[in-house]
Amino acid sequence: MNASTSAARPSRTLAIWTPEDKAFWEREGEAIAKLNLWISVPALFLAFAIWQVWSVVAVSLPSLGFKYSTNQLFWLAAAPALSGATLRIFYSFMVPLFGGRRWTALSTASLLIPAIGIGFAVQDSTTSYPTMLVLALLCGLGGGNFSSSMANISFFFPKERKGSALGVNAGLGNLGVSVVQFLSPLVVTAGIFGVFAGDPQTIVKAGEPVQVWMQNAAFVWVPWIAIASLAAWFGMNDIADAKASFAAQAAIFREKHNWLMCVLYLGTFGSFIGYAAGFPLLIKSQFPGVNPLAYAWLGPLVGAVIRPFGGWLADKLGGARVTLWNFVVMACAVGGVLWFLPKGDAAALALPWGPAGGSFAGFFVSFLLLFLTTGIGNGSTFRMIPVIFLNQKLRGVRPGDAEASARATKEGNTEGAAALGFAAAMAAYGGFFIPKSYGSSIALTGGPEAALWVFVVFYLVCIVVTWWYYARRNAEMPC
Repeated sequence: MNASTSAARPSRTLAIWTPEDKAFWEREGEAIAKLNLWISVPALFLAFAIWQVWSVVAVSLPSLGFKYSTNQLFWLAAAPALSGATLRIFYSFMVPLFGGRRWTALSTASLLIPAIGIGFAVQDSTTSYPTMLVLALLCGLGGGNFSSSMANISFFFPKERKGSALGVNAGLGNLGVSVVQFLSPLVVTAGIFGVFAGDPQTIVKAGEPVQVWMQNAAFVWVPWIAIASLAAWFGMNDIADAKASFAAQAAIFREKHNWLMCVLYLGTFGSFIGYAAGFPLLIKSQFPGVNPLAYAWLGPLVGAVIRPFGGWLADKLGGARVTLWNFVVMACAVGGVLWFLPKGDAAALALPWGPAGGSFAGFFVSFLLLFLTTGIGNGSTFRMIPVIFLNQKLRGVRPGDAEASARATKEGNTEGAAALGFAAAMAAYGGFFIPKSYGSSIALTGGPEAALWVFVVFYLVCIVVTWWYYARRNAEMPC
């Protein structure tokens, strides 16, 4: 037994991993890296699906007989972002401590807790609000997975491939947001799990009683989570050189560029997840005659699909250049949203030249452009982070000093991975801040315009930061 165990270990823990060595990469590294990437993608997809399942479930609770106030429903939709962002802080450091294979398998399996819990809770309209709030907070386990997943994949690929690899992992993973909003209204219409999922609920739709299985919105993910967890445990690898203590990773907190990139990634991913969480409610509040669930899923879909392109484009043109112009377009896209909003009580904050009654078509197209740019910016900023930390460590190495170069590369990759995870943690708070900003703006001024103007100002700050530190000639850290 001991012999077989020790023989199995080398295939799961990679004692030698040097992706910057082109011969090693072509001989064996690329195949191993791609296998880990393609197991990581569905695991991250499921994490995002569970993280955002409340964006659909919360909207449906009143029709199922749950006596929750509007404010309570907003909190159920926002709570997963709050807990997910907080968990990302801790998940940022887990891969070097536990290993990418082990942590991916365990963190994916943890998604079974909220998925099964929600499936049972929504079947009983007497379920208490605190119970529902706890389940919503547990969905943050899915949000936390992003930081560890991205940190893990960053170890596998060489510098010139990191943008594309991280873009694929995050982009296809982000699709979970769109798919859960698109698929949930479909799976609840039939008893696809038979007696195993419980009895249907009756709701009134267009004046007629209709049977639905709301538990399916959560139960549909359970078998896939189990499969993905097993695939990660048996198919992925741990990297021996990726092991690092918390103290080694915590060096990022003394690095200025860690905090600057947190700001930029808040502007890209924070916008993506925040707009995705708030888009259905914003449509419903500003265009009451439009069914938000018929359109809302398209925005996250666009942002997720384009993210790998953003990473690839950053690999070709440079992350800073792509990020800079991307923020310019984001500011303009918010201007388009302001233009096409209905001119209501907050008319003083609206752009005065738009149609008085608003235009849903213009509003929707402007938001699609905004989602498009969040996706491109997600890819480009995540390409910048590992390159910045690796270049920073290599700057002081004498040419030809192989030992110092190897040491600097390991330190740069370790800190870069930690910075990726930590930036993702900070950015995830956008999923809470943006929907709550809409609500606060509407409550105080009668419309969402004040919140949108704040977003424009923030994007202008991001433009200045990107240009000064990374994109201008003789910038401190060109990348």
